[in-house]
Amino acid sequence: MTEHPDGRTVCAALQRGLTLDPARPLHLCHAPGPLTLAVVSIAWLGSLPETARAALERRELHPQEAAHAATLWLLKRRLEWVAGRLATSRAVRAHQRRHLGHEPGPRRIKVSQIRSGPRAGKPTANAPVQIGLSHSGDFAVAACGPRPIGVDLERTRPMPPPLLDLLATPDADEAAEAAEPVPAHPALREMAPSLHWACKEAVLKRLGVGLRVDPREVTLTGWQADGRFSWRAGADLRQHEPDAEQAQRFAGWARDIDGYSLALVWK
Repeated sequence: MTEHPDGRTVCAALQRGLTLDPARPLHLCHAPGPLTLAVVSIAWLGSLPETARAALERRELHPQEAAHAATLWLLKRRLEWVAGRLATSRAVRAHQRRHLGHEPGPRRIKVSQIRSGPRAGKPTANAPVQIGLSHSGDFAVAACGPRPIGVDLERTRPMPPPLLDLLATPDADEAAEAAEPVPAHPALREMAPSLHWACKEAVLKRLGVGLRVDPREVTLTGWQADGRFSWRAGADLRQHEPDAEQAQRFAGWARDIDGYSLALVWK
């Protein structure tokens, strides 16, 4: 595995600093790089009385986001959407306070999506940072930093056979026949399917293409005890996204935490 200059330090900070506690409304984690992560408990948000939750939305969210939240009548969708926006706002604000010496106030950060082109759907913020966003089960996780970042959170649970097929690790014969053989790495066979999937999706999110590209175009090649993982891109992904040619320059971290699988990819 090629060593990323900040890989060990960042992974150690993430390992020490990240927890997923449904009773904890907000959890912030800073890591060298610089990266900032925010976790918002969807479970906590759902436990609030409707009037208190609506007041929180008006107090914390950008006015356009608060207005949009009020139109989401399906409670599960509203909780997930609001938690993601709260996590992003807090991550960006904490990152700016830590690295720029000032923090935007509540209701200032707005999340948008790229509307067209090869990165359509990728989240962006009205601040001088790049963001990543994911939610699953009881949590929404947002990450931000000076360069694009991919994050994926998956609740640990059995996966259906079609998804398991997308996670299959090439066997020795396939690796030997491949134009770019995959190095043998026994730890990959011990990786939970949900964590394997989170790694693939975090890579695709970092590249900005998401699941418009076949996840089989991302092949994991290593996973270390401290959570660092490496990968290589298939020919179609390299053609679709030239940045994938430099997979060895990316840093990846993936761990199972408190019943969830979390993966991050940055450069």
